[in-house]
Amino acid sequence: MEKKLVFGAIGLMFGNAHLEGALAYGAEVAAICDLNEETLRKSGEKYNIPEEKWTTDYHDILNNPEIKLVSIAIPDQLHRQVACEMLAAGKHVLCEKPLALTREDIEAMVQATEKSEGKFMVGQICRFTPAFAKAKEIIESGEIGELYFVESEYAHDYMNIVKDAQIWRADPKRHGVIGGGCHAVDLLRWLAGDPVEVFAYGTHKLLPTVPYDDATCALLKFDDELMGKVFVSTGCKRDYTMRTCIYGTKGTIICDNTSPTMQLFVADENGVAPEEPEIIEIDVNNHNYVKEFQVFADTIIADKPMETSVYEGAKTVEVCLAIVESAETGEKVKPNYNFS
Repeated sequence: MEKKLVFGAIGLMFGNAHLEGALAYGAEVAAICDLNEETLRKSGEKYNIPEEKWTTDYHDILNNPEIKLVSIAIPDQLHRQVACEMLAAGKHVLCEKPLALTREDIEAMVQATEKSEGKFMVGQICRFTPAFAKAKEIIESGEIGELYFVESEYAHDYMNIVKDAQIWRADPKRHGVIGGGCHAVDLLRWLAGDPVEVFAYGTHKLLPTVPYDDATCALLKFDDELMGKVFVSTGCKRDYTMRTCIYGTKGTIICDNTSPTMQLFVADENGVAPEEPEIIEIDVNNHNYVKEFQVFADTIIADKPMETSVYEGAKTVEVCLAIVESAETGEKVKPNYNFS
């Protein structure tokens, strides 16, 4: 395709981050869209987007043949409809996480991508977080040996976010594990692979406006010699964090997405770990949208397979759905990764 990338942003409450990534990359912004006219105006003025490029109707982007790249940052319940329409028009799509909220929707989005000439990227932003990217690099180097246990948590107090039971985040389908905990699930999938079985417990003691559990703990089985744990709390009384521990046969990594350092323990030739870890300084950028858009655009220009593809998004949601099912039934659940 041509080197000139023409971009349209749909949904600006969160889509401003994608817009900033596009501008940093040097893409041409042809249109910005939001149903809320005040949000639209603020974004247009903030980023010096001419008013003639503002719209409240995403079909203006859909029907513009010049726009080849689209970001979708709207309520999760609407991802399927808008993404499938954009893919049918042959546009390249960057869609916020989670991919969707139901098995039916993720299957439809996979199938729409397979039929489209456009590429699809799901915004699993943790894969671009400096500390987690560094952890991935250390794991792949073999420095901490073979993994045997990985854990991550998504601790984020939603008390001020879901004050109203009618808000889209309070939708029963948008369980905290799917809407926010998908970050921790996707991170562990990226680091350790696809779980073959999950078992979970949940409690609901903190968020009165939502119908789903506001705390969930899930055990993940990757294979007979690798296990994991995900803890999701959307009502926790603490600052936001995604504390993550990665245990290998030769060492351990302790990191998160909000600290300027991470810890690395590496055993000596006798298998003994040091009393004090190596401290690795790291950039704090827990929503690295500039890097995310760069990968999105570079992949399109180079016509390569998308690393954070629709399949990756679908697998992450499937694990999340399995966790929710297990917590509700008290049974082990095996994720189904066949989306055809």
